[in-house]
Amino acid sequence: MRLSLFKRQPDPDRIEVAHGGTLFSVAVKRRAAARRMTLRVSQATGEITLTLPERADFLTGKVFAENHGGWIAAKLAKRPLSVPFEPGQVVPFRGSPHRIVHWSKVRGITHATIDKDGTAIIAVAGEAAHVARRVKDFLRRTALDDLERAVRHHTATLGIPARKITIRDTTSRWGSCSSRGHLNFSWRLILAPPLVLDYLAAHEVAHLKEMNHSHRFWALTHKLCPRTEEAEAWLKRHGAGLHGYG
Repeated sequence: MRLSLFKRQPDPDRIEVAHGGTLFSVAVKRRAAARRMTLRVSQATGEITLTLPERADFLTGKVFAENHGGWIAAKLAKRPLSVPFEPGQVVPFRGSPHRIVHWSKVRGITHATIDKDGTAIIAVAGEAAHVARRVKDFLRRTALDDLERAVRHHTATLGIPARKITIRDTTSRWGSCSSRGHLNFSWRLILAPPLVLDYLAAHEVAHLKEMNHSHRFWALTHKLCPRTEEAEAWLKRHGAGLHGYG
């Protein structure tokens, strides 16, 4: 048996790609299942990733990324603008624009209401330094309430209960269903119109019976949420923008 005297040097975690005077940091990953080199820009986080097949030459991959500097710049330019949870900023809540108002320094609840001039607002109490956290906590709490209500409705129709419902800040998917009956959702669904949140609840509840995306699954999803296509179209047009808030 002959042993190779040469071992492949480990890839760097990141490389830099230059374009138009700007340096872009690109994460490098190898995937055994990858069949070709791919370059991806996450619209949710702005992360740039170069994925290489297990046996691909690193230098070839590096040149591949460097030759796509213009493409990277164009993709990043299309990302939604970041909107912090600060007083005066306007954010969607259940699909409707709400202005964030720091209405009192005295500790109290954060809630959605109507200002004296008729404007929809998210009213935040407490110290100014905690406004962003209080807004996010309010949105997460309300998202969980709305999702639990929607899931209860759809599981009652289906006749199969969900064992657990959790919310996270996922970037790759809006919801998921495990084989154990655990449903997970993005809290950012509370920013979308109620139809979209209801559709995602129906979609994951349908997976409790059909752990696939077969014709049977889609027929069941449409039965639970007749406006499935409308909700999917909204997500396709506006979903990436929800990641720009907060």
